[in-house]
Amino acid sequence: MTKAKLMLTIFSVSVFCSLNAQDAKEIIRNAYEKTNGISSYSEMTMEIIRPTWQRSVSMKTWSLETEYSMVYITAPAKEKGQVFMKRENEMWNWQPSISKMIKLPPSMMMQSWMGSDFTNDDLINQASIIDDYTHKIIGEENIDNYVSYKIELIPHENAPVVWGKLLTWVSKEGNYMLKTEFYDEDNYLIKTEIASEIKKMGDEKLPTKFTTIPEEEPGNKTILIINNIDFSIQNEKSFFSQQNMKRIR
Repeated sequence: MTKAKLMLTIFSVSVFCSLNAQDAKEIIRNAYEKTNGISSYSEMTMEIIRPTWQRSVSMKTWSLETEYSMVYITAPAKEKGQVFMKRENEMWNWQPSISKMIKLPPSMMMQSWMGSDFTNDDLINQASIIDDYTHKIIGEENIDNYVSYKIELIPHENAPVVWGKLLTWVSKEGNYMLKTEFYDEDNYLIKTEIASEIKKMGDEKLPTKFTTIPEEEPGNKTILIINNIDFSIQNEKSFFSQQNMKRIR
């Protein structure tokens, strides 16, 4: 191979890798925004299923871009009124039964949220899949009858994330994030999230059922169902405050 051909080959590979990473990141960004929008209000139900019992938690949620969200628990009665707020990189919990505002420390990020298979980190770092990872398309697979990109996400060095790797499948048609596998730093699969039941919500079609299955706890799973969602609501940053956590209903 001549020097000119070698340089052209290296340049072509470099351009391909750059475009792959750029395209993969945009695919992930579009899929995230498909479900979350820029500003939204939603009502959801979470079903926590265990081999010997199960329970349901209902909630209202507000979000703005990728940095702000608030969750108000509406049922069961025992937990009604609890509020969780994400504001940039902080997470707060208002417990009205004891009139106490709690800031969740980093040591609690991997603890279960409301007894489910979601963690506190899942709530605060959802959007980090866009900015805290390097993205690469590594193949295509059929997921629930949708031809989907298989995208590998590797965290940047020193990124404030807990996962060692993510594998995400995003459909070519509709940009639906249909499946995500979460791996630890030793490359062991910890849990899988599957999105299904694609329905029209307002002007958008999106998955409305999200099932999280832990790898090493047979019979355990958590199902999150979007009952309705409104992307036209215009939330403001000022809405996401400790004062408002005590007022919302």
